[in-house]
Order: sequence, then C-alpha cells, then structure tokens
Amino acid sequence: MLSIALSELIQIFRNRLVLVTSLVMPAAVSAVFVYQHEGFAALGSLGYIAAVIMFTVGAFGLYTTTVTTLASRRQNLFLKRLRSTAAGDAGILAGLLLPITVISLVQVAVIMTVLAAVTGEPDNVLLLTAAALSMVVMMLGLGLATAGVTNSPEHAQVTTLPVSLGTIAVTSWVGLSGTGELTLLKRLLPGGSATELVLNAWNGGVPVADSLILLAPTLGWVVVAVALASRIFRWEPRR
Repeated sequence: MLSIALSELIQIFRNRLVLVTSLVMPAAVSAVFVYQHEGFAALGSLGYIAAVIMFTVGAFGLYTTTVTTLASRRQNLFLKRLRSTAAGDAGILAGLLLPITVISLVQVAVIMTVLAAVTGEPDNVLLLTAAALSMVVMMLGLGLATAGVTNSPEHAQVTTLPVSLGTIAVTSWVGLSGTGELTLLKRLLPGGSATELVLNAWNGGVPVADSLILLAPTLGWVVVAVALASRIFRWEPRR
C-alpha cells in the first residue's frame, strides 16, 4: 500500500491540473475568507467561515481529485494491473487515496490554525477535529461512488459538479441561515450536519452531547456512498 501511495504522491506533484485543483485553488479561496474574515463573519459567523473553508478543501481538493485519480487509473489500466499483484482491493484504493487524503487533512489543519491565530481559538477543538474527520470520510465515500459512473478524467469535470457545488451550497445555506427552520432537511442533506457541527465547535453555546448527534447523518452518507460504490465501481474501462 505504501509503495502505491508514494507513487501516487509523485503523480500528484507532476500533474499540474491535479496540483492546482487539490492544492492551489482551495488555498486561494481559503486565503480570501481568512483575509476578509470580518466581512464574512458579519454575514454569518466565524464558524461559517471555518465550515466553508473546510468544505472547499473537501469538495474541490479531496473529492474532485479522488474521482479524477480513480478514473484516470482505470482508463490507463493501472487499476487492472494493480489487481494482478498481491495487494488486495482495499489496499489498492487506500494506497491511491492516501496521499490526497493526507494533503487535505494537512491543508484543513493549517488553514484552521491560521484562522484561529487571526480571529481567536474555536470553542471546542476536539469537536472541530471530529467534524473535519467526518467530512473527509464522507467526501472519500462520495468520491468512490462518483468514480463508478465516471469514464475518464475529462468526464470527471462533469460528474463531480453536482456533489462539489451541492455541498458548498448546503454549507453556505446552513452557515448563513442556521438550522432553526427546515432543521431535518438541512441536517440530512450532504454536508448540512457537518456544517452545523463546525458552527457549534467554533462558535460554542451548544452542549457537546447535542453536537455529537450531528455525526450520525454524515456517517449515514458514508454508508450510502460505500454501498453505492460497492455496486457500481469498476476496475476496468467499459468496452
């Protein structure tokens, strides 16, 4: 698995498109939100800024790169060749996705640290960490499912749009309007409960037990995404 991960890490830094998508664009968007934090906090809150930054990295960095990577490796038959080795299916996928997962987690950690240094520390760091980890797992699951219906890296530019733009839209909706109205709908949409968890973790004022319940919808999406991926993910191109 580690040899696959090392090879994939090298490919990420060689591929300019993936490098821009996974590193440069999320960092640039996050920098704007941190620099203009007073204006965005006036619209929502500091928790809203943290949630948008987190999902920008998750949607446009982790999720999009996951789908593009798996589609590309399938198209050039690399997935097929890997399955002929001693590595198991889980080890192959873990090796391919480990580099971008670690990169995304580091990005989130660094940007959250910068935001905290500029605006003040979040109310509950452990809860914020739980929100970030649940978001990462959800986006990985959705990435595996989307890769099953993506024929090529070019096709990924289309197939990833509904989830990437949809999760950002849900994050902005929940972050700006809260969950006082349409509570169940907002929490059940992908990214909704994770956004509320980030708001609670950063802004405070909500009991930890009430916030931890918000992990359930996010993990539910993980189960749904993995179930879909197990049915539609393909290791070889369609003939």
